Amino acid sequence: MSQPISGAASDAHAGGMSSSKGLLLAFIAGFIAVLAFHQSLLAVLVAAGVVSGTPYSLAPAGVTGIPQVFSRALFGGGWGIVLMMLLEHRLARQSAAAFWIGALAIGALLPSLVAWFIVEPIKGLPPAAGGDPARLALALVANGAWGIGTAAVYRLLRAVWGR
Repeated sequence: MSQPISGAASDAHAGGMSSSKGLLLAFIAGFIAVLAFHQSLLAVLVAAGVVSGTPYSLAPAGVTGIPQVFSRALFGGGWGIVLMMLLEHRLARQSAAAFWIGALAIGALLPSLVAWFIVEPIKGLPPAAGGDPARLALALVANGAWGIGTAAVYRLLRAVWGR
């Protein structure tokens, strides 16, 4: 039988994700992960000539007018709460490998699916990046990096600020 991740199993019960502190730490983790993991990966891919785009864009976001990078980070914070709730409630009692694979898989899939099939059509864009395999892969890779980053930052924040 696999050993649970140290401390993670108790987070879901003893003041973990059900507490306002746990939710706040998950939001902060998701916010930071956009800046440190998601946008950094995009910057590396742009510098390598693999993709085009503007990571860390300060151009105003459509509805809010705040810089795009901060808009993405705010959404990352919201998704961080969802991700950590799923991980803490579903995978905390599993092995460490299951936790990190879950962070990668949920991080890659959930935000990507919502963007592809809800956000893009609302914006008048074709769903699923118009079926462009490169754009689909980029979303999965960047969001997967965000998922791993969110879980790592959350664990670090929990270690620093305790339960």
